[in-house]
This record gives sequence, structure tokens and C-alpha cells, in this order.
Amino acid sequence: MAKRKIREEEDDESGAVLISVKQVIFSKKISLRSIGASPRCRRSNRRVHRFANSRHQGMLNSGLFDCYLRNLWRNFPEDKISDFIYLDCLWFSLYTEESYKGEVLTWIKNKHIFSKKYVFIPIVLWSHWNLLIICNFGGSSQLELKTSCMLLLDSLRMADDPMRLEPLIRKFALDIYEAEAMPKSKARVSQIPLLVPEVPQQRNEKDCGYFVLYYISKFVNGAPENFCITEGYTCFMKEDWFDLEDFNGFRDKLKSDSI
Repeated sequence: MAKRKIREEEDDESGAVLISVKQVIFSKKISLRSIGASPRCRRSNRRVHRFANSRHQGMLNSGLFDCYLRNLWRNFPEDKISDFIYLDCLWFSLYTEESYKGEVLTWIKNKHIFSKKYVFIPIVLWSHWNLLIICNFGGSSQLELKTSCMLLLDSLRMADDPMRLEPLIRKFALDIYEAEAMPKSKARVSQIPLLVPEVPQQRNEKDCGYFVLYYISKFVNGAPENFCITEGYTCFMKEDWFDLEDFNGFRDKLKSDSI
């Protein structure tokens, strides 16, 4: 019961931050999305932020993505998510605009991400969804320092060049460290591996957002207590990490649960 109460309080805090996001966007006269407290997803005809615009009709927009992720998170067992936290799906794209950078870093600082082993950062840029996972950034033990890394999961890895995001990601990580007043930030960030595992790939032009949500679900359920890297790739995320039939069932359930 105590854990459930803490979780509800975290949801309330996250909701308050999302309201701040909405206020900032509206203050710049950018129509973003409907942000509500309801666990049900509400489809919206509003225009979304330009970073979330889809290049292919039917691609998941930021409003639905956020709602799906909140519902997904609520349904994870308490003991599964104690080491995890996620950031709002538009924070990274907002960070890339100089006028929002300070606000985003303040919101991230309030999330206390260095107290968690794993941080999920959805990225929607250039009309495509990716998932960045930062691992053991706040670790103090020798094992945690040794296994600090960043994972970039891309369901169009073969078609796009996911490493084009590396300069932005490293700058993002550095700014987070500096916002937290972490020591030796530049040296440490430059040495943290950024890995792009060969994860299962989408078969069409619109499922990238659903793949990001599924990557999150599979990672929460499969990540080991002590994270390890083997020959440049993670020890449990491989090309056969899951099959498309399993993914299709996951995607269809997300859609049906939102109706």
C-alpha cells in the first residue's frame, strides 16, 4: 500500500510537470497535444508539435504515445519498475530548441534520475521514434561505473543512421550531469559507450512509436539486476529479442485498451 501511495504521488508530480510543459508550449503559441489525467487515451485532432509530426499517415503521435506509456507503466508490477524511470516523450525534442533547454533540464533534475539504474528517454525527431536508455549514470560502485552506457534502440536501424543522434545525445547527457553538479562530467560523458543493438525491426513505415513502447515493455521485464555488456552489445537484447507476432499482439492490445 505504501509503494502504491508513493507511485500515485509520483504520477501527481509527473502530471504537474506535464502541465508546466503545456504552459511553456502554449506560451510560445505552439499547439502541442491534449494532456489529461485520465488513464484512457483520447484521440485528438489538434495539431501536434512539429517534432511529433508523422511523415507517414498512421504513425503514432506524441499525445497517444504519452497516454499509452502512462497506461503501460501503471500496469507494471511494483517490484519490476523500482529501478526504472522514464522521461516525457517530448522533452528531448524540446531540449534541442535553445529557448526550452533550461526548462527541460530543470524538469529532468526534479525527476532525480540518478537514483535509478535505468532511464527511458523516448526521442521523436525527423518524424521518427527512437528509444534512448541510459544505464547506471548515477552509480557509485565499481560495477555500476564499469557498466554505465547509453543504448539507442532504432526500429529502422537498417534504413536510417541512428548514430546521427550521437552529438545531440552526448550534449544532452553532459548538460544533465552539469545540471546535477556531478564531478568530472565532461571526461565521464565522453567515455560512456553509446551502443546501437541490432534489435527487431519494423516492417512498415508507421510502427516506430509502437516499437519504442514495446522495447520499453520488454526491457522492463528482461533487464538483469546487474547490467552487462558483451562484445559491444547487451547480453539479452538481440535480433531475436522478440518475434513480430508477439509485437503485433502488443500493439493491437494497446489500441483496443484505448477505445
